[in-house]
Amino acid sequence: MAFTKSEKQKMMEQYSQWLQKSQGVFMLEYSKMDMPAIDEIRAKAREAGGEVHVVKDTLIQKVLEKENYKLQKDITGTSLVGFAFTDAAAMAKVFSDLVKNEAFKIKGGFLDKNEISESQIKALASLPPLPVMRAKLLGTILAPASQLTRVIAEPGRSLAAVIQAHISKEEPTAA
Repeated sequence: MAFTKSEKQKMMEQYSQWLQKSQGVFMLEYSKMDMPAIDEIRAKAREAGGEVHVVKDTLIQKVLEKENYKLQKDITGTSLVGFAFTDAAAMAKVFSDLVKNEAFKIKGGFLDKNEISESQIKALASLPPLPVMRAKLLGTILAPASQLTRVIAEPGRSLAAVIQAHISKEEPTAA
């Protein structure tokens, strides 16, 4: 299907907006894909905080160059592009899971306008999700404070235990 110049310009503007909002961009080459498969991929991408779109290769390549993305190779073939708006690792996981199906092949991607390879995308996908990373970081930060609180409270707790033992010992004799 041929697009008019104004339609192509609108597409390029939309691609540019998506690139500016995204933390990471991941590209897949696909074959034998139908609408139910695309809808399923889009749902997974929304859960990961991003969007997936079928794009025109020549237009996305022009936009990448215009937006100063460091593109090392030409993008050819049919492209499915994922834009990670909140969590690049989660979107990389979605794309890594798709590659297990023979209909998909990772073309590459970008993090902070720098091109990354398929192996780097898979390494990014192996990272834990953002909420898990935040919880681990918070636990690491709070651990010294928790230990300090326990150390400070221990003498009082020990003294209370000694007094309680002494009271419990005296009660049977008083009866």
